[in-house]
Amino acid sequence: MGASFDTVEEQKAFAEKENLSYPLLADTDRSTGLAYGVGRDADDKFADWPRRASFLIDPNGVIAKVYDFADKPDLSEHAQKVLDDLNELS
Repeated sequence: MGASFDTVEEQKAFAEKENLSYPLLADTDRSTGLAYGVGRDADDKFADWPRRASFLIDPNGVIAKVYDFADKPDLSEHAQKVLDDLNELS
């Protein structure tokens, strides 16, 4: 699942453009982003966008791993890291 502070319409257009096969959450009130700690301070020049992060959530709904990209996403090894962590946690 993906999430951002965009509207449903913006996310629908993005999902169609990128041919995404997973659901997107339109978190326009930012409540989910704030709960997951990816919101930004109001005075941050990027306050309109959440920080990039991924969360590995176990079957009980507990966050097992957090991957915080600290605004410098290097996704080259991310998928493999998640797969390794899934195998480790299984």
